[in-house]
Amino acid sequence: MTKLATNIRIAIALVTVVLAMAAIAPVASAQSVDLQVQIDQFIFAPQRITVKTGTTVTWLNDDDIPHTVVSNNKLFKSKTLDTKDSFSFTFMTPGTYDYFCSLHPHMTGAVVVEAATGNNAAP
Repeated sequence: MTKLATNIRIAIALVTVVLAMAAIAPVASAQSVDLQVQIDQFIFAPQRITVKTGTTVTWLNDDDIPHTVVSNNKLFKSKTLDTKDSFSFTFMTPGTYDYFCSLHPHMTGAVVVEAATGNNAAP
């Protein structure tokens, strides 16, 4: 067998291994991990969260009375959330987004959105 033929066989074997590994390895997502905020006992928990752009935040009402999620700048507004209802919003622009429950205005929270960088960048 010539040296060229040997090198071609080695190259084919390496490509086969790389393709096989790619097929079984988990695919890394470029999107941020989604986060959940619990609504219970008249509080948002956590009350303040920091996320990367592209992150979807879901508020879940675990309280036994209705609540809403309304941003101070009117960017998002949920319907009235009964027990176990949820509301989601995807944050695409960096900034601080203060929000409250329109039924109970003393209930407040904030989402701080940071620019996505490196591996956290949304496509």
